[in-house]
Amino acid sequence: MEIKPVILVIDDESQIRKILRITLESKGYKIIEAENGNTGIVHAASYHPELIILDLGLPDINGLAVLKEIRSWNTAPVIVLSVRNSEEDIVSALESGADDYLTKPFNSAELLARIRANLRRSMQVQESNVINNGTIKIDLISHIVTKNDIEIKLTLTEYSLMILFIKNIGKVLTHNLILKEIWGSAYSEQVQYLRVFIGQLRKKIEDDPSDPKFIKTESGVGYRMVYQKEK
Repeated sequence: MEIKPVILVIDDESQIRKILRITLESKGYKIIEAENGNTGIVHAASYHPELIILDLGLPDINGLAVLKEIRSWNTAPVIVLSVRNSEEDIVSALESGADDYLTKPFNSAELLARIRANLRRSMQVQESNVINNGTIKIDLISHIVTKNDIEIKLTLTEYSLMILFIKNIGKVLTHNLILKEIWGSAYSEQVQYLRVFIGQLRKKIEDDPSDPKFIKTESGVGYRMVYQKEK
């Protein structure tokens, strides 16, 4: 018998929980509900969900506090679903450990796509020597990147960016996180510096750098590598 992925929904709005339950159960997911932060933390520990959907405006505990508590011992993907839509709120949630962020009201198809991408990423075997995303393949042993089986010549920095993105496929990476990971803390505010390198990388991996399919811009927040089906 097929085991259904468990998704924990932490949201105090009963109508939102109802919509999510109907939408997600129709796609084969098992849903666990929590109407406040404390219950959500207990359920996260008890049910070991494959993914968590979290509202920030909870009645008992700030959603970010719930996120930080869960993230301290649980690595399941967390998608924040909130009415808060400022860049500051989004960046704060992502840097506190969220894997994705959607604002209410939300599009069900978009949420389902984000769920699939995050579950796919979390189930990837990180020790694999070769990682694929659509027509792009990265051999972690030889450090060779190919597209349509043709090698792409990348600089060391561009290669480091590719590894960071493909290992976090589907996840929004903030400017600050990318800069610190690739260049170190001294570059944490150099957003324009990052834009230059992303532009260079897109010229090498995208069919149309002006309309990128692999590396998408999350305006004011950062970048995301989008999962591509194999052709």
